[in-house]
Amino acid sequence: QVQLVESGGGLAQFGDSLRLSCAASGRTFSRYAMGWFRQAPGKEREFVAAINWSGSQTYYTDSVQGRFTISRDNVNSTVYLQMDNLEAEDTAVYYCAAVLSRNYYYAPPSAREYDYWGQGTQVTVSS
Repeated sequence: QVQLVESGGGLAQFGDSLRLSCAASGRTFSRYAMGWFRQAPGKEREFVAAINWSGSQTYYTDSVQGRFTISRDNVNSTVYLQMDNLEAEDTAVYYCAAVLSRNYYYAPPSAREYDYWGQGTQVTVSS
């Protein structure tokens, strides 16, 4: 089992920055690819970003490319999502997720691939 706890959400203004953290426990963190997803009211959960086990490969959905940065600290078992230039459309509950790595580059964008999920943290951006 892997336990994931997100933090860092809150209320932000248009153009502000927030950094989300996801602390993992329970298994060897470096064996897992990590992803961030979000769900806005009335919408499906959507992929935001993912990172492979080593942190060398990162993937983003188009709407956050260039504004968000995913990173990880395998020593401290934490994955981060740095969110810059926030927009109202970024308002959602953000979830981190973990899946056992299958290969070096593995960091899937599909929520169905992930086995472990955090409880989510709310991000609200006002314009």
